[in-house]
Order: sequence, then structure tokens, then C-alpha cells
Amino acid sequence: MTEILQTTDSRQGDTVLRTLRRTRQIREFTDEPVDETDLAALADVARWSGSSANTQPWRFIVIRDEATLRAIADAGMPQTRSFRTAMAAIAIAMPGQEGKAVSHAYDEGRAAERILIGAHLLGLGAGIAWILAAARGTVSDLLHIPGEWRVRTIVALGHPSEAALRPKSPAGKARLPRDEVVFSERWPEGSI
Repeated sequence: MTEILQTTDSRQGDTVLRTLRRTRQIREFTDEPVDETDLAALADVARWSGSSANTQPWRFIVIRDEATLRAIADAGMPQTRSFRTAMAAIAIAMPGQEGKAVSHAYDEGRAAERILIGAHLLGLGAGIAWILAAARGTVSDLLHIPGEWRVRTIVALGHPSEAALRPKSPAGKARLPRDEVVFSERWPEGSI
């Protein structure tokens, strides 16, 4: 068991899961449009995400209008910088239900990550953007969000630019060393 926790580089699981490890945030896109069938497929992937007690609390808004995308970019910089070039997006609207903040945040994150991975599998790029509280009113107005709902997460979509595909870190430096973050059975003594 300890051997499995140390590395998966030479195992079949590494090959199968490589796509998940290679999926990353993309924040700069070309001006090539996103295919409508790809957008529909990503909306369905999001819709089929798991949720706490299968409540499916979210609603998804597929955004294609360039003026709206650029207005979202302007509303919440720097977190929304990916909307300067995104050709589409999927906003995740969540109800503002009392006592559900934690489960809704969990469900929202699961859906966003599924969209990100789905986009990668389709050969697209995606970037998860957090809409700060100060920008939520503007974004809600742009998307006609009812008062009892809110949008905190919008996933920018498009075809990645060459610059966006370049590595941001030197080879082998993008993640903390495995032995610092993966432990076997219990937290190691003397480790912080």
C-alpha cells in the first residue's frame, strides 16, 4: 500500500488519470467561436454533477453574447480577466437559502470543476472565475438573476491561446512534492 501512495508513474492508473492531471485553468482565448453542441454538452455535464442529497440546487446560464462577456470582465477584475477574451461562459446560479451555504458551495464547486474537465476533454479551455461580492450586483443585473439567487462562479470557455498553453512553472515545479501532501494512514509526526 505504501508503494502505491508513493507514486503512480509506472501504473496503468497514471495513464488513465493523466487527463485529470493535465486539466488546468485557461484565462486567455482565441477569437474562434465555441461550437453550440460543445456548449450544450458542457451544460449537460454540469447538470449531471452530483449534489448534496441530490438537491440539484443550481441553475446554469450559457453566455455567448460578447458584450455581456466583456461587461463581466470589467465588473470584477482581476478575478474576471478571462472574460476579456472568452468566447462563451457558463454561469452557475445558486439559491440564497438559509443554512445551505456550505452544501451549496460544495455543489457549486463540483459543477464548476466538471465544466473545466469537460472543456478540456472537448479540446477547449476553461477558467473558473469567482465573482467577488462587490461585483455580484452588476453581474446579476447583466444576467437578469432573480433577487433570491446569486452568481458567484462563472466558467469562461473558449479555444486556448498559444500563450495560455505555455507552462507557467518550470518542469517539475507546478506542484508541491508528493511526500509533502500525500500521507499514508495518518499525519506524520513532526510534519507541518
